[in-house]
Amino acid sequence: MKRYATYFSIFVLVFSAVFLLAGCVEKDTVVVIRTPYGDMRAVLYDKTPQHKENFLALAASKAYDSTLFHRVIQGFMIQGGDVNLKKGTQTEISYTIPAEIHPDLFHVKGALAAARQSDQVNPEKASSGCQFYIVQGEVYTEQKLNTDVQRLSQAAFAFFQDEKHKEESKEIAAAIQKAYLAGNYEEYTRLLIDFKPTLEERTGQNFDNAEKIPANRVKAYITEGGVPHLDDEYTVFGKVVEGLEVIDKIAAVQTGPGDKPLEDVFLSIELEEISKKEITQKYGIVYEKTK
Repeated sequence: MKRYATYFSIFVLVFSAVFLLAGCVEKDTVVVIRTPYGDMRAVLYDKTPQHKENFLALAASKAYDSTLFHRVIQGFMIQGGDVNLKKGTQTEISYTIPAEIHPDLFHVKGALAAARQSDQVNPEKASSGCQFYIVQGEVYTEQKLNTDVQRLSQAAFAFFQDEKHKEESKEIAAAIQKAYLAGNYEEYTRLLIDFKPTLEERTGQNFDNAEKIPANRVKAYITEGGVPHLDDEYTVFGKVVEGLEVIDKIAAVQTGPGDKPLEDVFLSIELEEISKKEITQKYGIVYEKTK
């Protein structure tokens, strides 16, 4: 009997140890965004704790269910989650969340970020309490990425309007204007950048970005794509890690006034608890070690 009692004690100790170790497994929440065009899975960042906590609380309460992607711009982003627009809702969200803009978190394709009001009324860059957007963007060349396109555009039009240059630049000016009026901004920007060396030579100006873009951002934007001009202006608090093609499908829908889809694009959100180890293995999200 003593021998069996000893075996039983060992079994209990081993079982208890395994149970305790299992309980110590660190987990995180994967956000599943369900749409008529497919599902997206996203992971939220620990570096933006207030945004993460708020988003998960709203999702857990089902506040996001039956909301819309109400603003869609192809080549830019898809925006949704306005709880206040939901039909029959009794919930009103008017609070904001303090900005949590982090240099390591930027607007690569799939970035999940918080919408907000403009700087004129919101100089602190505080985020909407519920609205979010998911970045589509475009894949950049390194030359385009390092060009101040806005300043280049202004200088080019000033150059074209100068009587001294009208005749020599009429062909390129007409092509750039045609692309702009047609709303073909990709062609418009390409033509401007092609004209950049000539404009720099003739005006003596340099149209490179004033600040050098960090190497990790450059690599992401020329391989994955995104919207770099939003960086450091809005809080990025997560990333779509599965279902990037769904962003493209939603971004391609027909839209009307206010960039609103002509047919409603509803969304709902579910939450999945998964170990951080599995998330790292499956999606490449690296967590900082806890002390």
